[in-house]
Amino acid sequence: MSEPSSVLEVQRTSIADTQLTQAGPDDLDAGQVRLRIDRYAVTANNITYAVFGDMLAYWEFFPTELPWGRVPAMGWAEVTESANDEIAVGARFYGWYPMATSTVITATATTDGFRDDGAHRQPHAPVYRAYVDTTRDGLYDDAPDGEDRHVLLRGLFLTGYLAEEFFADGGGAAAPYFGAGQVIVLSASSKTAIGFAQRAAQRGVAQVVGVTSATNADFVRGLGYYDTVVTYDEVDELDADLDAVSIDMAGNPTVLGAVHRRLGDRLQYSMTVGRSHHDAPPPTGGEPLPGPQPQLFFAPTEVGRRQQEWGRDDYQRRTAEALTAFVDGSRSWLTVEHRVGAAGMQSAWADVHDGNVAADVGIVVLPKEAADG
Repeated sequence: MSEPSSVLEVQRTSIADTQLTQAGPDDLDAGQVRLRIDRYAVTANNITYAVFGDMLAYWEFFPTELPWGRVPAMGWAEVTESANDEIAVGARFYGWYPMATSTVITATATTDGFRDDGAHRQPHAPVYRAYVDTTRDGLYDDAPDGEDRHVLLRGLFLTGYLAEEFFADGGGAAAPYFGAGQVIVLSASSKTAIGFAQRAAQRGVAQVVGVTSATNADFVRGLGYYDTVVTYDEVDELDADLDAVSIDMAGNPTVLGAVHRRLGDRLQYSMTVGRSHHDAPPPTGGEPLPGPQPQLFFAPTEVGRRQQEWGRDDYQRRTAEALTAFVDGSRSWLTVEHRVGAAGMQSAWADVHDGNVAADVGIVVLPKEAADG
């Protein structure tokens, strides 16, 4: 007999506020599977999903009643009940899950797992609807900490990887790094930024300049991926005599504006990716910034471009090699911290939201005790 799922919900207009609710269990319809969620990661990216939940439809991944929302998270889950002849009980899948102990998905089998074909998921990009069977996952890491590191890093690294590849071929239409001699990385301690910086440093086309808080400056320098590290208060020290591109993980208009004003027309391209500074005031829509206007980078679009350009198999090979190297390297700078059960589900969200997690720590929730918490 299936148990109700304990689900963490976030108040959409006040995302610091959460509640733990019970859902189901409902009988499965034909084609559906019930999965026990074994682990999921909570990072600044999840906070970004909540901030942009309406704009980018993240709330529609796992709908619930207003004013609450269910934030998607990367995780692993095991099928505990199946009404789908092509998906067996006991199979385990990597993909997007609610912050919960279990969930029900309307699944269509694919060559490497299944696709979420629920009516509410139809508008979403294919990469957001894909679930990969661990036995067919070319990226799977069977090290004791492999699943923890992958839920923390796989999605974030691939975003950084694809952003760096975008710069490397000038967005498909210009010189590498748009001819710039330096790349300015805002929120340089974020995991996406670290993945980007590792790739950029390996390529060696441009100087990699990290911009971070004073608290995280020594950590960022110690990574060895940044040629120069400055704090947010030192943006005026950026080299304004050298053409540059920028990639903004912070989403802080004050900081990004300072970079644009410092570099002006020396800035050849301005990319925005995330909003690690979720508590910063949103852009006001006032005067345009000096230099090129910031362009939002949407990773699923770039996945499609690269798979078409490289072919699916070569895309998988390239990303697997790059991700393996990054995850292996993370063991020197990233400590995994588990949060368990109902209390862990709530504390993980609260601590990441409030900025109480050190840059060298990654939070992984083991929710399966939540029903007993």
